Amino acid sequence: MAAHDYDTQAFLSILPEPLQQSLERINRFDDLVEVVLDLGRVPEARFEFDFVPLSENKVTRGDIDSIVRKVGEFDRDNRAGIEQTLHRISAIRNRHNDVVGLTCRVGRALYGKIEIIEDLVKRGSSILILGRPGIGKTTLLREASRYISDTLKKRVIIVDTSNEIGGDGDVPHPGVGSSRRMQVPLNKEQHDIMIEAVENHNPEVIVIDEIGRIEEAQACRTIAERGVELIGTAHGNDLGNLITNPTLIDLLGGIQTVTLSDEEAQRRGTQKSVLERKSAPTFDVLVELRERDVLAVYRNLADVVDRVLRGFDVQPEIRKRTGGKEFVIEPPQQDGAPVHEVGNEQLWTQDSSIRLYIQGVSQSYIERASHSLHTDVRVTQTMDDADIVLLSDTLAAKKPFLVERAEALGLPLYTTTKNSLAAIKDLLRRIHAMSIDKEQYASWVRLMREAAVSSTSRELPYCDAFERRMQHRLAERLGLFSESEGVEPFRRVVVYSPQMKPKQGPPGAA
Repeated sequence: MAAHDYDTQAFLSILPEPLQQSLERINRFDDLVEVVLDLGRVPEARFEFDFVPLSENKVTRGDIDSIVRKVGEFDRDNRAGIEQTLHRISAIRNRHNDVVGLTCRVGRALYGKIEIIEDLVKRGSSILILGRPGIGKTTLLREASRYISDTLKKRVIIVDTSNEIGGDGDVPHPGVGSSRRMQVPLNKEQHDIMIEAVENHNPEVIVIDEIGRIEEAQACRTIAERGVELIGTAHGNDLGNLITNPTLIDLLGGIQTVTLSDEEAQRRGTQKSVLERKSAPTFDVLVELRERDVLAVYRNLADVVDRVLRGFDVQPEIRKRTGGKEFVIEPPQQDGAPVHEVGNEQLWTQDSSIRLYIQGVSQSYIERASHSLHTDVRVTQTMDDADIVLLSDTLAAKKPFLVERAEALGLPLYTTTKNSLAAIKDLLRRIHAMSIDKEQYASWVRLMREAAVSSTSRELPYCDAFERRMQHRLAERLGLFSESEGVEPFRRVVVYSPQMKPKQGPPGAA
């Protein structure tokens, strides 16, 4: 067997001898992500972009039992580790509680990765790192822990739920520097350990991996209010995911619906019901890990969230590693600019979904039917934010004010006698038939841009209430004012440049 560092040798040592030899022949340890063994299947080595079978022979129960004996006891989350390493072994069990599958994930302490966010860490900002599983969030978190404790000489405590940050065993891995580590017996107890760390051990910085429950989000807020710096991670692709996540939205300050006065709505050029941030965000900076070597940085999260909720397109600062410790920074292209500077494709992506307000109908059925039909349907919290209203027949009869409200807003109203998946699918097919096509949408954008550039008004073609609502929303995001004119069926939307704001009538009336 070739010479390896301690971590690689420790990982290989738990595997059956034939699999060790296969990995030696492949010789791709630097980009090995995990080894997967499932009973009765061929074992695989998985890399970042591909996988390789390790044997023609299928995994036996003896193979699995051999690994289980070497790694020791699994915790209640079916995870185990190797002493003084960052490797993680996760078990899959059958209904009799026997281990029938193992995911042996390689953990690495990669030094020299902190430089790309060193300025943010030095400033003492509370930083939330966002990214999909396996993209490197925990690696960056570990490096931040080491840098803050060893270089900045701050008191750091890691709340280590799955031992991914500090490794398995009672002594933390050297990769976390002099940071102290508190282990968590159960995932659901993570928020209690976070509070205990602050109350008992006087940290200046708390490091937490995988914030995923509402209790953890609330614990983060409590910690931040006590003046302790936070460095944490959460699963998600981008800022938009976080804003629409009901569990984690509190990290951004929470969102509430506010009803504006007629004057204020007209001044803003919005509907009367708008979304606003409830309180200050828990974190100061959001870092999106888009790729392993590409980061997007949103500074001043409070301002960012406010701008997003007001309909502005907020572009982040992009940082790209160019090799080793070197990286380049691309400044925001449209930092807070109104969306009239955004391309047609991005506008279409934002507007091609159908917003549905439902009462008496299962949201689970809506989501399942939407996924099955490959349609983008989103359920809104208020009728004012919706494009279409869907009620059960029973509720429509019991609460006629809902029907009246939909009619007052000019919204298409659908009712259903059956709250079943089949009935919801049929309704969504009919609703989807109403959606606009891309070419038609592009013509709206063209007319509205002409109004903006020429400082004149533009009349859009006659259309129904659904399309007019879409047009008003588009005009609002393009920074224009709009109103509806005429009598059905000859009713149309007129858009005005900001210099030609109408003197009477709130914008956006359908």
